[in-house]
Amino acid sequence: MKVLRLGHAMYVLTSNGGSKFLIDPFFEMNPGCPEDYQTDEFLATIDTVVLTHGHFDHTSGLERLTQAKPDVLIVAQYELAMILIQKGCQNVMPLNFGGQFQVADAELTMVAARHTSSYGETEGTPIYAGDPCGYIFDFEDDLTLYHSGDTAMMADMKLIQDVYQPDMAILSASGHFTMNPKEAAYVVEHLLNVKTVIPSHTFPSKEKAASKETFDGLVAAFPVISYMVDRDKELEALLKDYPDTTVDVLGYGEEKTYRL
Repeated sequence: MKVLRLGHAMYVLTSNGGSKFLIDPFFEMNPGCPEDYQTDEFLATIDTVVLTHGHFDHTSGLERLTQAKPDVLIVAQYELAMILIQKGCQNVMPLNFGGQFQVADAELTMVAARHTSSYGETEGTPIYAGDPCGYIFDFEDDLTLYHSGDTAMMADMKLIQDVYQPDMAILSASGHFTMNPKEAAYVVEHLLNVKTVIPSHTFPSKEKAASKETFDGLVAAFPVISYMVDRDKELEALLKDYPDTTVDVLGYGEEKTYRL
C-alpha cells in the first residue's frame, strides 16, 4: 500500500490492486499541495473520495475534483452526504458509525471522532453536517490503516485498536483544533498498537510550502494556522525513544510504500 501526503490532512492511499482513495480534498488554499497533484490528469485517477467531516479544509476541493471526474465515488457521514447530494454530486455513498462499505479491494469502516462538523462556513452561515468521523481502511492481503480524522484524544481509540487491529495510523496531531502532539503521543503509547504513525493536520512553514503565495494568502485569511506549522516534528520528538512505533513525518508531495 502507498501513502501520498498532499498537504494538511489530505492523503491518497493506493492499494496493491491500484485503487486510489483520496481523503479530505483541499486544493486552492492548501500551501502544501504541489501543483502536479492539482491537474485534471491526476484527479481523474482518483477512484474514491473519503470525507471525515464538512469543514472547508477537508471538502473545499470536492468541486475541483468532480469537475475532473464527475462520477467519482464520494463516501461521507450521512448528514454531510445528504448535503452533497442536494448540491448535485452524482455518486455519493452515505455511511454512519460502525457502517462498512466494500470499495474495490478495501473495506471501509466509519468510526467515531471527537470534533465538530459544519459545511460552507467560509461562504455564509455554516450548515450542520453531522458528527465527524474517522475510518478503518482494511485492504485485502495488505495492511489495515486507521485514519483518525480531526479528533481530540478519546478512549474509543482503544476499542478501535482491539476490534480492527490496525497496522498503522494517520493521526491528527496539530493541536488547536485537534489532538496536540502530547495527546497523540499518549494515544500511540497507551491506546493504539500500531507499527507506524503518520502525523496529520499540520501545515508547512513558508520555506517548505509548495506555494509561498498560497501560504501568505491562507495566513492572511486565517492567522490561526500559524499555530499548526511544523508540529509533526513535535510528535516525532516525543516518541523518539518509544520502541514499538515509528513516526513517519511525510513531506508534502511525498509518497511512501508500506508493507505487512
